[in-house]
Amino acid sequence: MMGSLRTEIAQTRPDLLASAVAEALTVWPAEAPIDADQVLVAPIDPGLADTAAFCEAYGVRLAESANCVIVAGRRGEVTRYAACIILATTRADVNGVVRRHLDVRKASFAPMDDAVALTGMEYGGITPIGLPASWPILVDARVAATPHVIIGSGVRHSKIAIAGPALGALPGAEVIDGLAREAM
Repeated sequence: MMGSLRTEIAQTRPDLLASAVAEALTVWPAEAPIDADQVLVAPIDPGLADTAAFCEAYGVRLAESANCVIVAGRRGEVTRYAACIILATTRADVNGVVRRHLDVRKASFAPMDDAVALTGMEYGGITPIGLPASWPILVDARVAATPHVIIGSGVRHSKIAIAGPALGALPGAEVIDGLAREAM
C-alpha cells in the first residue's frame, strides 16, 4: 500500500497489535468513515519503529507518517491526559493549543513510563486506537486531510495504515486546525 509495507487486515493479525488496539477494532464505531476491515497492519523490524528510521527503511514519506504523542497537563492536583495525532513533519503546539484545550496551567509530553503504563502500549508504538476512553484524541487537521497515514499499532514490531479522516472520527476525537506547527 505505502512504500514497501506489506499490509493485511489488522483484525486478522492480533499478533501485530497491542491488546487494547485489537479490542478497539472489535468495537469499531459504525459511524466511522471506514469499516474496521479497512484498518491495515504491516509487520516491521522493531529496531526501525522510530519515525525517521522507519520512513527511510520502508520508503514511506514523512508527510504520510503520523505520530501519536501523549500529553499530560496539570491544574492543581489534577492531571489530564490527551493524545495528539500529528504528521511527522510537524510538532504539536503543547504549550499553546493543547494546554488551552485541556484547560490546564502547564502541559508537557507525558513521561515515557506513565505513557506506557496508562496506555498498555509500547513506547514508540503508541496509537490513538484503543486509548483510555476518557482521554481526548486531538487530531491535527492536516492528518485528517491526508488520504492514508501510517501510525503506530501499540507495539514496535508493526505499523497501521489507515485513512486520515478515520482518525478524526475515532471516539473522543476532535479535529483541530493549528494543533501542530511545521517542524524546523
